[in-house]
Amino acid sequence: MEQFKYVAAIDIGTTKIVAIIGRKDITGKVEIVGMGKTPSKGVKRGVVQNIEETSETIKTAVKIAEQQAGVKIKTAYVGIAGQHIKSMKNRAYKFISNPEEEINLADVLELNEDMKKIPMQAGEQIIHVLPQNYIVDDESGIINPVGMSGRKLEANFHIVICQSGSAKNILKCVDRAGIEVNSLILEPLASADAVLTEDEKEVGIAMVDIGGGTTDIAVYYNGIIRHTAVVPFGGNVITSDIKEGCGILARQAEQLKLQFGSALGDLAPDSRIVAVPGINGRDAKEISMRTLAHIIQARMEEIIDAVMFEIMNSGYADRLGAGIAVTGGGSMLRNLSQLMKFRTGLDVKVGFPRAKFTRGLDVEGGQPMFSTGVGLILKGFEFEMAPKVKEKAAPKVEEKKTEPIKEEQITPTVEGNSEDYTQEKNSALNELISGFTSSFKTMFGDKPDPKM
Repeated sequence: MEQFKYVAAIDIGTTKIVAIIGRKDITGKVEIVGMGKTPSKGVKRGVVQNIEETSETIKTAVKIAEQQAGVKIKTAYVGIAGQHIKSMKNRAYKFISNPEEEINLADVLELNEDMKKIPMQAGEQIIHVLPQNYIVDDESGIINPVGMSGRKLEANFHIVICQSGSAKNILKCVDRAGIEVNSLILEPLASADAVLTEDEKEVGIAMVDIGGGTTDIAVYYNGIIRHTAVVPFGGNVITSDIKEGCGILARQAEQLKLQFGSALGDLAPDSRIVAVPGINGRDAKEISMRTLAHIIQARMEEIIDAVMFEIMNSGYADRLGAGIAVTGGGSMLRNLSQLMKFRTGLDVKVGFPRAKFTRGLDVEGGQPMFSTGVGLILKGFEFEMAPKVKEKAAPKVEEKKTEPIKEEQITPTVEGNSEDYTQEKNSALNELISGFTSSFKTMFGDKPDPKM
């Protein structure tokens, strides 16, 4: 048996592309051993707009991660986000063939798989089916029906949908970089796994991921994802406001935001002045720290109000016992948590990725800007272990041949080791909850950058 199992992930964001390699030892501990980060090219608001530029950037990030980890990767779990992501609620049911027998894991998995086959509008596809709860013979509110007896099994689902074209473009970019995509994973789902604890998800929490192009919201209660949404602006629009308000270059505005920015104008010193070099020999521009902070605060209040609207729209605003966890590059803005707490009336914390990093990666890798990448690794390992639906045996078809050919018997197959699958069925409750409620129960937008 190999000592380590490796999983790779790629986070394609508006302002950065990150390739991460993680490994799990025989005790189940996950460690991040390689991480490559490059400025993003060809991506806007989480959507690929230039295949060649994006694929070359992915190649660069992957090469850096491979050199650090000392391994070559052939496959990866890839994040997907952006304004095109949307969600819907739906219900499905099935009748149990023998009500005298217990409902088993295969019944539940089959119900979930059937939901993936529902018709979508042209140009759309399902990327995640997240169970909310189950109903057995009109008994509702069941988190896990495995082991129960009944004639009818129903379930309520939160379904995440993306534009097929956007998904195909991501697949093209990664394929041209020489990597095979294991699965597309909604980035907010990954970020949530990286920064939230199971206790926080149980008591109720809203995760807010502030990226460069969008801000993503995911609301949890009773350990289940309840609502997902995307706000169509993030840190880049703040940079644009500073550029326009101060009459400076975009790169100068970004540097001002990162070095001197604050989300609370009244706390910024009015007497402190920052000199920005002039263009082509012109005099430097003097900008007050308080003026800069007020520009930032005005836009951040707009983002926070949009986030709070989605939280209210979820119907769980009064059940968020753990408040809000803000992550992503934008979460590092000074005094942001104080502004969010004042604006929403909820407790606010900054979410850092909860993972072990190999020496040399711990300082940078532990920052909120890498929450999505770390979460994709965690999701990847969960997907590797999640139980799969057995394929039905294909019927044998006799073909007329001039010479007799020995037929190969087609048997049901399971992705992964069959012994692992049997073990998963024997521990149906834990695997279902961790496989779906933890792996699948989670949620939207551009992924954060080191820049807000």
